[in-house]
Amino acid sequence: MSGSPKYKRVLLKVSGEALMGDGQYGIDVATVDRIADEVKDALAQGSEVCMVIGGGNIFRGLTGAADGMDRSSADYMGMLATIMNALAMQNGLERKGVQTRVLSAIPMTSVCEPYIRRRAMRHMEKGRVVIFAAGTGNPFFTTDTAAALRAAEMNCDALMKGTNVDGVYSADPKTDPSATRFDRLSYMDVLSKDLKVMDASAVSLSRENGIPIIVFSIQASGAFTQVLQGKGACTLVEDVQA
Repeated sequence: MSGSPKYKRVLLKVSGEALMGDGQYGIDVATVDRIADEVKDALAQGSEVCMVIGGGNIFRGLTGAADGMDRSSADYMGMLATIMNALAMQNGLERKGVQTRVLSAIPMTSVCEPYIRRRAMRHMEKGRVVIFAAGTGNPFFTTDTAAALRAAEMNCDALMKGTNVDGVYSADPKTDPSATRFDRLSYMDVLSKDLKVMDASAVSLSRENGIPIIVFSIQASGAFTQVLQGKGACTLVEDVQA
């Protein structure tokens, strides 16, 4: 693996939709395997990786609430969906020889470990990939916020958000051909312009803890290792130095 990582310890946030592949629902095993390859390559170049995976490919709490469900119940269902995705990713990584642990904010000891910060830190120190499941364990908080929280708790150097596009754009590049990609943004740019990078609480939490957010395409082969080296197409969100 050429190059050494600019970011030693990172949290990779992947949306549940990214696991669907070309499908409309559920988990595409080939896509899980491809993301697992990206993580394995990152470990090989010397980075430590932990992960948060959304649940939108199975159930989205906000959608359920909009359809008339109690918001808390709908959010708990969404948290359970993230556990299913975490177990799928754990399976994909371990098939490739990568030791992985799933730690859930909702205790579910038959299938994964409960989230204990010191235990998670120890797993990472031993070179294991740690997947944080069930969000923060609380309704009304997104997996974006959970990712920002866990990145702070794990003392991560950066929060990597793997999306379907190679950064943050001025408009949706799929519908607006004139949309331009931002190379760098400040946290306040994201908040004041209401750019759909992550929700406001996740951006604020990252800002308070000085953790840069890097948005890149998880669909592009090799993109994860490139952004870990400070290269490749992405958008870097951090405090702009005067």
